[in-house]
Amino acid sequence: GLSALVTQVGFLLRHRGAVEAPDVDTRHLLHSAVELFRSKWWTIGYALAVVAYLLHVGALAFAAMSLVQAVLAGGLVVLGVVAERFFGFELQRRQWLGITLTAIGLALLAVTGEARSGQNSADYSVAAMLGFEAALAALGAALIVCCRHERAKTHAGILLGLAAGLLFTITHVAVKALTGKLDTSVVEVLASPYLYVAILGGVVAFFASARSLQIGPAVPVIAVTSIAGNASAIPAGIVVFGDPLGSDAFEIAVRTFAFLLVIAAAALIPAPTRAAASAAGDGAPEQDQAHDRDDRRKERD
Repeated sequence: GLSALVTQVGFLLRHRGAVEAPDVDTRHLLHSAVELFRSKWWTIGYALAVVAYLLHVGALAFAAMSLVQAVLAGGLVVLGVVAERFFGFELQRRQWLGITLTAIGLALLAVTGEARSGQNSADYSVAAMLGFEAALAALGAALIVCCRHERAKTHAGILLGLAAGLLFTITHVAVKALTGKLDTSVVEVLASPYLYVAILGGVVAFFASARSLQIGPAVPVIAVTSIAGNASAIPAGIVVFGDPLGSDAFEIAVRTFAFLLVIAAAALIPAPTRAAASAAGDGAPEQDQAHDRDDRRKERD
């Protein structure tokens, strides 16, 4: 629960820092990273993200992935409350509905399964691991490439947030395989290819997420990133680590309905906030509206 709260607060702080930093440049990634960390808000937000991630890793070491994601799903509701009360964002009714239904759906997906705990929760199929990770990597790469097309630029922030969420899951699955076994030695960890899969996935997700926060509306981008991470991690628990889909037909039906609910609810979230819409009645793209809103907030600060 603490990890969910810290994650969302860190995301909102990183958004504030990302819009103050120069645009992420794929040709100069190291320079872009330095510029991001020159922003105090990005640095504070990222420090909170590290704390949240350590709590997440600790949870993954002792509990099934699907159970861990159930708790993190509650962070979506926390996101809406914190964003409105402390960061000056105003959510539409449809966004609140989407966030709430998504959290309910993700929670149902996780808690209706027979989640395992301890070392048994880290048993995995190598073939399933390779196939699942490759599929997520391919989908994430495709979303990043799509953002370069003219017709997708209006929704580039959302697409990059979606890609970042999938890439974060690649990291989480690899970390679960590494840390879920309590008897794993340091030498075995360093020799494992999953360590380097986790690092590579984390680096690409870092820049995709940073850019999504720069060009997209904050709350929808953060929500979509979280939804993509949770919605892909729960199937990973089932496919890769063998978490049960359900013990009977009714439970399987409930979990299937919950997954469809998540997909449908996610479509409600990427809508412009009322504040942005009223400030940009000329039909400007979401990204321009978000930048204008943030520029005005920085001037007030």
